[in-house]
Amino acid sequence: MPRTARPRDSALRLTLRQLQIFVAVAAAGSTAAAARRIALSQPATSAALNELEALLGGRLFDRVGGRLVLNEHGRTMLPEARVLLDAAQTLESQFGAGGRIHAPHLRLAASTTIGNYLIPPLVAAYRRVQPGARFSVEIDNTEHVARAVAEYEADLGFIEGPTAEPGLVLQPWLTDELVVVAAPTHPLARAARRRRLTLAQLADATWLMREPGSGTRAVVEDTLLPLLHRMRSDTDLGSAEAIRQAAAAGLGITCLSRHVVADLVTLKRLVVLRTPLPALRRPFYLVRPERRRATPALERFIAHCRAAYRARK
Repeated sequence: MPRTARPRDSALRLTLRQLQIFVAVAAAGSTAAAARRIALSQPATSAALNELEALLGGRLFDRVGGRLVLNEHGRTMLPEARVLLDAAQTLESQFGAGGRIHAPHLRLAASTTIGNYLIPPLVAAYRRVQPGARFSVEIDNTEHVARAVAEYEADLGFIEGPTAEPGLVLQPWLTDELVVVAAPTHPLARAARRRRLTLAQLADATWLMREPGSGTRAVVEDTLLPLLHRMRSDTDLGSAEAIRQAAAAGLGITCLSRHVVADLVTLKRLVVLRTPLPALRRPFYLVRPERRRATPALERFIAHCRAAYRARK
């Protein structure tokens, strides 16, 4: 009589709590700080981390100057742990006690222009049709937004240009228009009232620029530098809001999204300069993790985002 193969032990020894502690320590840099984040005692946090490392058969962290820093093994594991925790959190957020469906909680990350000027009306309009929907919104430059989505810290990202960050799916969303503006009292604003400015006048001007890493700065430099050959800037600012206020104060000229300057142009604190430059347009993208399947709640919000700005593409 043939021998029956003995079934392998299929019990899972890895727990979500261990993964949660691992991710918290990776973010906080110590078991004490991680314990405060997840409302657990420091000894229990350390013990759980030790159990996880013993289970996996290797260290996940190196101790560097009193901090716990992910080693190569830990860096490889971190995105996988986040995928599993994210799936568990999605189940908890969608289904409550007794099978009741909970209101979705979406984590968004948006580059500065989009986060400050487009996300608020998008969320407000969505909550009118989904009153219980909850949002967490992180606003940063394009590079940081792409990284947050790739590392599963955000469900959906909005960026102002392409990114080289791996592990992402980019979907064109809408087309933005960039305009060159200045205070009405700026010499170039007065000159532009009489005739179209020249490239030489623009090259000699003082420009107000976003910080390196900004999607707006990248598209401005990529588009204008080949035409002007130089862009003199003695002030880099970390937000579109700071730049538009600086321009309205007469500190220089700048190139920003029409969304950003619309209200100050209406109030006549800024004017759009007549220039010989070609139309300055750039795509805005929606970005999602490549390996994560969108939940129905996220798909509904993406459809809402597309419908809200379909006419502006």
